[in-house]
Order: sequence, then structure tokens, then C-alpha cells
Amino acid sequence: MNEERDLSNQMRAITISREYGSGGGEIASRLARRLGWQLVDHAIVQRVASELGTSQEEAETHDESTGGIISQVLNVMQNLYPAYMVSAPPEAFLSAEDYSRTVDRIVKAAAARGHVVIVGRASQVILADVGDVLNVRVIAPFEKRVVYVMQREGVDRHPDDAQLYDLVLNTSLLDLESAVDIICFTLQQKAKGLATKTSELGPATGLARYPAQPEDFRSLAWECQRSERTPAPARCS
Repeated sequence: MNEERDLSNQMRAITISREYGSGGGEIASRLARRLGWQLVDHAIVQRVASELGTSQEEAETHDESTGGIISQVLNVMQNLYPAYMVSAPPEAFLSAEDYSRTVDRIVKAAAARGHVVIVGRASQVILADVGDVLNVRVIAPFEKRVVYVMQREGVDRHPDDAQLYDLVLNTSLLDLESAVDIICFTLQQKAKGLATKTSELGPATGLARYPAQPEDFRSLAWECQRSERTPAPARCS
């Protein structure tokens, strides 16, 4: 157990990207408790609002959205109809660029501090080039996510680049604790790999060359020979 914790502590951060309703937020919370690391989630929005001198509500219009559409519309209206927008609060004009730059800085600062589990906010993109960060994507089929949200929120049913991730979890086949177990194991494996040359990692590591044709090729050849001896409509090539 101590060896596992030592390996995990060599890592700087874990990013959790998730489909809505897949249980990714709850997995992140449990993971942070298991590791004794800090969970960084909605606190990012509060920090952005504080640094930019705006309201948390305005920051939330940009949070994990496609650029803060409300603020974009307000900025267009400001340019077209300035006289009608003089009474709008200053925070209404928080730009998507300002928000993104601030989130970028906060995420990097959290990772630099170390031992953090960061939820969303494109943290897997922001920290993509940081070697000692584990990037996880949590997914589940739509029907499973609907059931999860219904149970979590107590509501009636209503009608939502894999290369960025080290691990993708489908929670339709996993309970939440098992998901935490798998992430912890992968965290340790990535920590072990930090001291290994990139050329020595991957599925080819330790793989010996086939002494002859692979077993499935030999089986296919045998089937073709047999079919040649007995008439059959199927052809082998």
C-alpha cells in the first residue's frame, strides 16, 4: 500500500473529463478522497469571478460552454446599440478570451501546486504536454446517463479527441468504486513510465517476433486447404 501511494504521489494531477450524467463528477470526488488530494471543480469558476471582478453568475455563463454565447450577444448589442446598453452591468461584457485565459492560468497554477484532481474546464487540453498528469475521460451510453441523472436529481425522465486521454471509462459496466480503483492503478502505471524512454513504452514492449505465422493465420490456412478438398460456395484468398 505504501509503495502504491509513493507511486501515486510522483504524479502532479489527474484531469477528469466526463459526459454529463456518466458519474464523472462523483468519481472525481471519491478519487480525491481516496488519494488525499484536493478536488478542483466549481472553485475554478469562483476564482475566475474573483480575479476578473465579475459575478459568479456571469462567470458561469462561460463555464464549460462554447464561448459564453450570452456575453457574445451582449457585446454585439453594445457595438450596434450603445445608447440602449449604458445601463448594463460591467460584468455583462466579460469576454470569452478573458475567461479562457484566466481558467488556463488557474488550472496551470493548481497543477503546479500538485496532488489535485481537476474536473473539466478543458484541463486535459491545458495540461496535455505535462508528463506527470493522468488524463481520464468518463463516458456512458445515453440511456444509462439519463437514469443516473434522474436518480441523482430526483427528476422525471426528459429528452445529449480520444488521443487526449490516458484512460476512458465506460460506467455502464463499472460501479463508481471500481472506476476509482482503475484510475488509481493507471495513475501508478503512468508514474512508473515517467522514468522510461518513450520508445520503450506501448504494446510492442517485450513482444518477441513470431517464430512463424501467427496462430490465427495458420488456422485460416488450414480452413482454406480443407475447403479446397470439399466443395463449398465460400472462397478463401
